[in-house]
Order: sequence, then structure tokens, then C-alpha cells
Amino acid sequence: MMGQEKVQVLEQAILGIAAQEAQTILDEAKAKADSIRRQAQNDAQSESERIRQDAQQTAERNIAQAIAKAQLEAQMLRLQRREQVLARVFDKARAQLVTIPQRADYVDLVRRLIGEAATYLGGNNFIVHADATTAQLLDDGFLADLAQKLNVRLERGAPLEAGIGIILSTPDGHRRYDNTLETRLTRIQDDVRTTVYKILTGEAV
Repeated sequence: MMGQEKVQVLEQAILGIAAQEAQTILDEAKAKADSIRRQAQNDAQSESERIRQDAQQTAERNIAQAIAKAQLEAQMLRLQRREQVLARVFDKARAQLVTIPQRADYVDLVRRLIGEAATYLGGNNFIVHADATTAQLLDDGFLADLAQKLNVRLERGAPLEAGIGIILSTPDGHRRYDNTLETRLTRIQDDVRTTVYKILTGEAV
């Protein structure tokens, strides 16, 4: 009987040790599982944060692009509106050009037109082409007097088919300067357009 009791005690001891070992294994497995779970949660949070940051950066880029696009569109609209206003103003001015030859000081203006053209071309021998109304002013006395003042030689040329004012050319026709009122107005319009553009874009004028 004593032998059987010893066996039972031994069995109980072995079972106790096995139970402890099993619990230790279970505890370690649970701890490892918890660690893996926490790591997974941290990774998920990190991934979520990365996704959130990427989304925020993308949103900020989209907002910046939208603002830049809106600013560009607004600037282009301002340019377009200003150009339309300039066009209307110069269209009205262009319509009034036909009345200029009727002014009392038109003869002085013709002198300036020829003088400017001669200065631009350089040289001392020119042909003056004018519209029908202006050509009436270009008699021999007028041309001789102006040629003396400018120290050049002036001759009447073929009449202009279009435009009001004069076109000055060299005798060989290789060089010419259009100083009609229409062309002068166009040059002014181009100059004004450039100035307006610089103002709207913030460039120094």
C-alpha cells in the first residue's frame, strides 16, 4: 500500500509540474499574442497617421493649385476686361480720325508728321505720300519751306489708297515710315496695352 501511495504522490507532483509548465507556456503565448496585437495596433495607427498626413498634404496641394488657378483666371479676366475697355476707347478715337483734317491746326500736324518720319528714316531725300485731303496742303511752297527747315529734299509721291496723314519713303522705296493717323493710334494703343499689362502683373512701369 505504501508503494501505491508513493506512486500517487509522484503522479500528483508530475501533474502539478506539468500544469505549471503548461500555464507558463500559456502565459508566454498570451504575452506574445498581446505584444503582436499591440504592434499591429501601433502599425495600424502609424499607417493611419501616414495616410492622414498624405491626405492632408494632397488636400493642401489641391487647395494651393485651386487658389493659383483662380488667381490666374482673375488676372486674365482683368486683362480681358481692360483690353475690351481699351478697344472701345480706341475704336471711338479711330472713328473720330476723319475729323482731324478739318481742324485749323492740321497743317502744323502734317509738318510734325513729316518731320518725325524724316528723323526716323534718316537721310536727306524723301517721297511724301498722302491721302487726298492732306495732299492738298502739299503744294510746292509748303514742301520747299518744310524741306528747308528739315534740311532735306521732299517730293510728292503717289496718293495713299488708305489712311489719313502721310507715309514717307526713300526714292528707291526700300525704306518707308508709316505716319498715318491710324498707324500712330495703333502704336499708342500697343504702348498703352503694355503699360496696363505691367500694372496688372505688378511689374515696374
